[in-house]
Amino acid sequence: MLSQNTIEIVKSTAPLIAQAGPTLTAHFYNRMFNHHPELKDIFNLTHQNTGRQREALFNAVYGYAANIDNIEVLLPVVEKIAHKHTSFNITAEQYQIVGTHLLATIDELMSPGQEVLDAWAEAYGLLAQVFINREEEIYQANEQQQGGWRGTREFKVIEKTVESSVITSFIFEPIDKKAVVSYKPGQYLGIYLNSDKLENQEIRQYSLSDAPNGKTYRISVKREDNGIASNHLHNEIQVGDTVQLAVPAGDFFFNTENNKPVALISAGVGLTPMLAILESIKETHSANIHWLHAADNVERHAFSQIISDYAEQQENLTQQTWYKDKHGFMNLNDVNSIDWIATDFYLCGPIEFMQFVASQLIDKHVPEANIHYECFGPHKVL
Repeated sequence: MLSQNTIEIVKSTAPLIAQAGPTLTAHFYNRMFNHHPELKDIFNLTHQNTGRQREALFNAVYGYAANIDNIEVLLPVVEKIAHKHTSFNITAEQYQIVGTHLLATIDELMSPGQEVLDAWAEAYGLLAQVFINREEEIYQANEQQQGGWRGTREFKVIEKTVESSVITSFIFEPIDKKAVVSYKPGQYLGIYLNSDKLENQEIRQYSLSDAPNGKTYRISVKREDNGIASNHLHNEIQVGDTVQLAVPAGDFFFNTENNKPVALISAGVGLTPMLAILESIKETHSANIHWLHAADNVERHAFSQIISDYAEQQENLTQQTWYKDKHGFMNLNDVNSIDWIATDFYLCGPIEFMQFVASQLIDKHVPEANIHYECFGPHKVL
C-alpha cells in the first residue's frame, strides 16, 4: 500500500502531467530508445511516429496519477494492457527500464525535487508490480492449457487467401503438429516478423478470424498504405514460410448468454473478430444474431459471400451492409428488426466509426453495459 503522503504528492502533481501532455511521453520514448535501442524490436514504431502510442501512454500515466487513491477504477485498463503485454512477452526487467526512464523524464522536464521523484518511484513500483503479477498469472495459465506455451512458438503458413482487394487471410499450423491452445472468439494473435527486409523485428496483434479448432489459427490482415508489417505479410510471407506466434490474448471476447440477441457491428477489417464470433455461435445461439457491416465499396468487402450464405441458411441470422460509395455511413435507423434495449452490441472498426455508431446506440437508449468494443492499436475510450 502507498503512504498517504505519496498519494497526496502524486495527485498534486497530476496537473503538471496534464500540462506536459504528450511532450512528456515523447521525451520518455526518445530517451528510452536512445539508451535501449533493442526495445525497438518490441514497440510498434509506426504508432510512435503517428503519436498514437505516446498519446496512449500519456493517458495511462495521467489516469494513474489522477486515480491513485482509487486504483480499483483502473483495473479494467490494467487487464487490457496486461493481455497486450503478454502478447509482446514483456518481462519484469523491462518494467525496471521503463520506470528508470519515466522518472528521469519527469526530473528532466519538470525538476520537481527529490520528494516528488521518490513519491513517483513508489507509486510506479506499486503499479508495475500489479502488472507483473497479473501478466505472470496469464503466462502460467497459457502454459497450463492444453496446447499452450510460453514465449513464442514456430508456425508454418499452410494457406494464404485473398479475401478482398485489401484483405488477405493466413492460416498457421504449428511446426511440431501438436495441438494449439484454444481462445475466446474476439481475441487476437501475436505475430513476430523477422527478415533482412525489415529494419527491426515487427510484432503485431491481429484478431483471429475463425472459430477455435485446436489445430490451426487464422488471421485476416488489411494491407495498410504505410503498414510495415501488413505489407510484409501481403508481399513477402508465402505458403510454407514460418513465423513465431504468441499465445492468443485479449480482454475483448464474446460473452453473451445463448438466449440473448446480439448485434455484430463492424467496418472494414473490423469484421475479423466479429467473424470469429459468428463462426463460433452461429449453430448454437438460440436468439437473433444481427450482422451489420460497413465497407468503402464492394471490392473492399471481405467474406461477403460466406455471410450471405449463412444468412440464407439460418432464420435467426440477418445481415445488412452499407457501402460508403453508394449508401454513405452506417445509419442504424435503417435497421428495424433489433430490440435496442435487450440486445448485446459488439463493435469493431476505425475509432471514428465506433464513436459514430456508439452515439447512435446511446440515442436509442441502449444500456452502456450492452456495448462492447475493440480498438485496433492503442486503446481509446468511446
